[in-house]
Parts: sequence; C-alpha cells; structure tokens
Amino acid sequence: MPWLGLGILWGTDRLGADPLTALIQEIGLWALNFLLLTLTITPLRLITGWRDLNKRLKLRHILGLFAFLYSSLHLLAYLWFEHSFDLTLFIKDLSTRPPLLLGMCAFLLMLPLTITSHSTIIKRLGTERWKHLHHLIYWIAIGSIGHFLWLAQSKADLQHPIIYAGILAFLLLLRFPPLLNRLTRKTPDQF
Repeated sequence: MPWLGLGILWGTDRLGADPLTALIQEIGLWALNFLLLTLTITPLRLITGWRDLNKRLKLRHILGLFAFLYSSLHLLAYLWFEHSFDLTLFIKDLSTRPPLLLGMCAFLLMLPLTITSHSTIIKRLGTERWKHLHHLIYWIAIGSIGHFLWLAQSKADLQHPIIYAGILAFLLLLRFPPLLNRLTRKTPDQF
C-alpha cells in the first residue's frame, strides 16, 4: 500500500516543489510507521489478551522486516537522490550533520535485529540472548524519532515529529510494569 500511495503522489505531481526530497521523507515516514507498529504488538497482545496476535501471524516479525525494508529504501533514496551514490560525499554529510548520523546509527542497530530474526538464528542464539539483543528496538525507535525531530527542527515543522514522539512515549510507557500490571491485572512475574 505505501508504494501505491507514493506512486499516486508521484504520478499526479503532488510531491511538491522538490519531489525527490519529498519521496525520501515519505519513505522514511513509512519506515517509522512500521517501527512503531512493531512496538505496538506486545502491549496490544498483553492488554487485550489476544495471545495468538503475534504467534500465528508472526505479525511483529513481518512489521519489523518492513521497518528495515523501508529504512533501507530511505537510506538508498537519500544516497541516490542527494549524493548520486558518492560515498565520500555521504560520509562528509554524516560528519557535518548530526541528525543524519543519528539516523544512520539507528539504521545500523537494525541490522543485527534483521539478521537474527529467522527462527534458525534464534535457536542458535538462545531465546534469552535473542530477547536481550532485540531490546535494541527501543534505542532504534528513540534514535529514529530523534533523527526525525532534529531534521524537522531545522525547517521549523515540528508538528508531525512531536506526534510520533508522543506515540513512542506512550508505547514505552505501556511497558512500565506498574502501568502494565494495572492494564492487564497481572502480577509482575507473569511477564
């Protein structure tokens, strides 16, 4: 669906005065959307009691892979449209623009999560080590929101990044044991 929407915007010339920059931003927003949807699965499952929400559909896994796919496309679009794949210019840009460096760090933290998302790797790592590694998603989300906020700040357009930051704060707050206990009416040892 995101590609259909982007295709319609591109085809109807509604991406604004700088369509390539708008395309980079739209792809980045979809990466962020999928990342936040991934973080929504566990609280939704715990609060509603829908135990099969993630088990049968592997929804969190699929959403996480989509988040990585769109993050990769966001990075590739940036490299292509802004630097024509000139890595020297890209590295110089990273060293002079901290918001880009933050976004790159978030992307690099996604790599081990994506690599270890297959069931064979999970078995090799062991469930506990795999779970600890996948706690990186919180830092990835914070870094991604920071990247978005910092870039938007330079354009004085903070409305959307603040909404995304609020959604992330809410999703992280839902993981706070006293609040989660109250919402699910469970004891802490049941998590």
